[in-house]
Amino acid sequence: MDLYTRRRVAGHERLDDLTGPVVFVANHNSHMDTPVILRALPGRWRRRTAVAAAADYFYDKRRNALSASLAFGTVPLDRNSGAGVGPGQTAHLDRLIGDGGSLLVFAEGTRSRDGRVGRLRSGAALLAAEHHLPIVPIYVSGTGEAMPRGHRWMVFKAGRPGPRHPLEIRFGKPIAPRARERPSEVMERVRLFLAECGAETEREPHAEHVHRRQPA
Repeated sequence: MDLYTRRRVAGHERLDDLTGPVVFVANHNSHMDTPVILRALPGRWRRRTAVAAAADYFYDKRRNALSASLAFGTVPLDRNSGAGVGPGQTAHLDRLIGDGGSLLVFAEGTRSRDGRVGRLRSGAALLAAEHHLPIVPIYVSGTGEAMPRGHRWMVFKAGRPGPRHPLEIRFGKPIAPRARERPSEVMERVRLFLAECGAETEREPHAEHVHRRQPA
């Protein structure tokens, strides 16, 4: 990764006062996002963080499941339900959180095709509310160019060794679900953070109402 990219990590201090598990929620541009984020996490967090991986993609074959689980500590997540958390699909996540583990979720459910952040599913907010956990939003940029969709490995910038792809990983202020706050409203606060970082995002239908009522 150092050969192909140069990283800039910001916002580590956002994690300093957190002691228990959290739900990390990041935008998704590339298969490279997972190792980039795990590498950016401080060691005490990285060792206790599992990655939610699409069950229909990474767990369709035993070989794929074993590779993803061993390499990145993934756990399966049903992305075919509207919220990204299907009925009866959370028992293993409940055990993970109960044992003190955190979870990294790519709430769009799939990688972006054009760099824009798609609609954020509400599964992460549902898990956070159920277990009384904060959400820590993460903004990642540059990975889509370093390892585009359709590529199984990183590519050199300009097609040859030389200048490295710039990557940015930025941790946001923890977001605690409020009493009677809808999951979609929680995810709207995540979206606002990503937008503030410079991402082009897709608003929820009620986004203007939420923005007026609840500051980020």
